[in-house]
Amino acid sequence: MLVHGYLGGAGMWDAQFATFSKRFRCIAPNLAGFGSSCHLETPESIEGHARLVFETLDALGIYTFLLLGHSMGGMVVQQMAAMAPERIEKLVLYGTGPVGMLPNRFETIETSRQRIRSEGLTATAARIAATWFMKGADAEDYAACLAEGSRASLQAALASLTAWEHWDGTAALQHFPMPTLVVWGDGDRSYGWSQPETLWKTIPGCRLAVVPGCAHNVHMEKPDIFNLVVSDFLQSET
Repeated sequence: MLVHGYLGGAGMWDAQFATFSKRFRCIAPNLAGFGSSCHLETPESIEGHARLVFETLDALGIYTFLLLGHSMGGMVVQQMAAMAPERIEKLVLYGTGPVGMLPNRFETIETSRQRIRSEGLTATAARIAATWFMKGADAEDYAACLAEGSRASLQAALASLTAWEHWDGTAALQHFPMPTLVVWGDGDRSYGWSQPETLWKTIPGCRLAVVPGCAHNVHMEKPDIFNLVVSDFLQSET
């Protein structure tokens, strides 16, 4: 199960499906309000998103699974791990952190909220997507991210910011029983080092992979490295 981040969608996992589907059954939901689920109302809490992902899994008859979450999706999967740890065989926390206020983000949550309202969602999605790559809007996969971001609803964009503000998953980390891998690009402008560092140092037995020369979207900037690191972790005995 691959869970996308803010202003993202399932289409951003194409390179991972091509690799992981050779060994695993891959599922990538569009969170409520994003991608092909843009018609759905977005919860104003991370817990609300987590419950909807569980509902998707339940509808598919899936009880235990391997779980990967990116960015806001990383918050969602942390919440899932806190709510039902027995269902998660292994956990990958990628480009994310345990504090929803994002203390090291390129701009504050309130600034993003104001700019969505003043500049519009399309312009905001274009600006934010550029921060996900070292090459900005010149990155090869920038257009794919912009296409996904433009499908989000205005309600989803604003409700998600509210969800971040009211979420802090730090207290649950020390109780995670499942093998966990943290992946982070050293040029990430959304989640500064303090965020993945807290995950790595607090979750028991947690592994860490730092990918140099990447920003927020490591899986698009260096997909071969990302896929290799994640595949190795998922296929290891522990």
